[in-house]
Amino acid sequence: MESIRGESRPVGLSLSGVVRGCPVETTPIRSFLRMLGSSRVAWASPTTTIAAGGAAATLTASGENRFEQLQTNAEQLFERLQTPDSLPVGARPRLFGGFAFTSARGELVADGPWQQYPDSQFVLPAVQLSVSSDGTWLTTAATGPDAGQVATARLERWRKRIESLPELGAGSPPKLQSRRRTPDLEAWRRQVESVVDRIQHGDLEKVVLAQSLSVALESEPDVVDILTRLGTSYPSCHRFLFEAVEGRAFFGATPERLVRLRGRTVDTEALAGSIGRGDTRDEDDWLDTQLRESEKNAHEHSLVVDAIRQQLDGVTGDLETGTRTVRKLSNVQHLQTPIRATLAEDRHVLELVEKLHPTPAVGGLPPDSACRTIRELEGFDRGWYAAPVGWVDENGDGTFVVGIRSAVTEGNTATLFAGAGIVSDSNPDQEWDELQLKFRPILDEFDR
Repeated sequence: MESIRGESRPVGLSLSGVVRGCPVETTPIRSFLRMLGSSRVAWASPTTTIAAGGAAATLTASGENRFEQLQTNAEQLFERLQTPDSLPVGARPRLFGGFAFTSARGELVADGPWQQYPDSQFVLPAVQLSVSSDGTWLTTAATGPDAGQVATARLERWRKRIESLPELGAGSPPKLQSRRRTPDLEAWRRQVESVVDRIQHGDLEKVVLAQSLSVALESEPDVVDILTRLGTSYPSCHRFLFEAVEGRAFFGATPERLVRLRGRTVDTEALAGSIGRGDTRDEDDWLDTQLRESEKNAHEHSLVVDAIRQQLDGVTGDLETGTRTVRKLSNVQHLQTPIRATLAEDRHVLELVEKLHPTPAVGGLPPDSACRTIRELEGFDRGWYAAPVGWVDENGDGTFVVGIRSAVTEGNTATLFAGAGIVSDSNPDQEWDELQLKFRPILDEFDR
């Protein structure tokens, strides 16, 4: 297997860079990702699939100003990046990465699975394979005094490598050996009761409490296989992979888009309120009706819609809230409301990410009080779970999703995460059942 490890060459922002690209024949994405070996990125939506590896440049930032720092550094990087005008939109360079749920992570990071994931990190891949309406393109990037020569040689080398790349089959997923939940059921009940008490006393409106599920596996999981199967099971979701180092990968299939910016058009959505799927059509329709008519779920959902509108207030000249519908996934149903806005002036997508994160669907209300409650009660570092992950391009456009329905691997261990929105009339046992539903997309990939 060829490795991308030798293609990584992170450098300072003061050096210029060069991008090269060419169309190629359709290439099996799974085979390409396996060829990359490590330090990989994958991004898949219903319309676009991207696999990439190596680092022509790496940007990091920490602290309360991390969004602003990343925006400034990204703009500087793209200003020094020479990209051919002939490259179509789908093949042009992007920075891929994400943020931790909070920059106030404390000592929990040192002992958890998130040690290699900083407060924020974005990578300009050294090699990128993109499949979109623009076709299949191979793009390479390099920085430094010899950037043009390196990018050109890299493009030719990788073009030859993928000329006859075979379609590789999937292996058998590793079996589960043990599970450990944090918190357990009794501790969960106490946490929910504490939050409900605070809400009823007027200190909070909503808090999203999360649980981590650590599973020991008989062997190291193949995240490429998992992503492929998730694409089959959840084709309408965004799938992502951010591999920090070999053996440590954050991946998932999230139904929740945080924001997409194209020019001055902003698309986002409220996704809150959940119920399971039925075993029969009649049962599924009954559950659909229960979800639509549930006062608890309607209240939780309305809180998210109203908060998003307020978060975008002041930067949009026009905002439209679409019709509330039920989003049906293979294992769960959610209330969903699309929201579209038109910016009053040009903005960078990271400005909108900062305004929208965390939405009440993953944090709570009021935001600061909810986040303090989360840190006080949960007892583990969320890392990049429930946080913005995505990409940004040279125009400041981009797409970010919320990193839910996800897991982070560490050797033979995977840690899964799920959360439930707690409001005034939440029942701890019902919320526990909702958590278990949300683990299923990833857990099913091991428990086969």
